[in-house]
Amino acid sequence: MTSIISQLGEALWLLILGMGLVYLFLGLLILGIHWVARFYGPEAKPQPVPPAARPAIPQGLDPKLLEAIRIAIFQHRTREGQNQ
Repeated sequence: MTSIISQLGEALWLLILGMGLVYLFLGLLILGIHWVARFYGPEAKPQPVPPAARPAIPQGLDPKLLEAIRIAIFQHRTREGQNQ
């Protein structure tokens, strides 16, 4: 008959092994989903904003700065799939 200490040690080893395998499987599953989405997902095609849809430039602001902000917002929305 084995002692309780050795049984607890074996139980702890099985716990660590089981949890490690679960985390390994879930990590590989997440990486696999990202890989499939990257290679087989739909390609995002940026749609340019027509000039008539752009708002008027407020007085006193640099037009280059506003254009850079507009492009950054457009890229963020495109990346997040929120572009209309």
